[in-house]
Amino acid sequence: MISLEDCVGMCGLTEEEVLAIAEHEHVPEIVATAYAQYFANREHGLEAVCRMIVDDIRAAQAKDDRDHVRSLLHVLHHFIRSHPEAAPAQHPWSSAG
Repeated sequence: MISLEDCVGMCGLTEEEVLAIAEHEHVPEIVATAYAQYFANREHGLEAVCRMIVDDIRAAQAKDDRDHVRSLLHVLHHFIRSHPEAAPAQHPWSSAG
């Protein structure tokens, strides 16, 4: 049987990035691994993942969930370091949408 860990390992993103997709899309983690695979292999797909993480940060800010904001900022930082081509020209996570 294939585990969630196996699927995360095959999708091209980290577990934390997959969890951010799951949160944004309101789907189970295993489904989010399929989304991650799809976005990782699609033109401008990684930019879409970056926007999802930013959206999650904004949602956590709106709930005043500072711990989750901090966690998601770490996810975003790692994501952009791993995928610099997906970084937005401006820093949208610091301004209102």
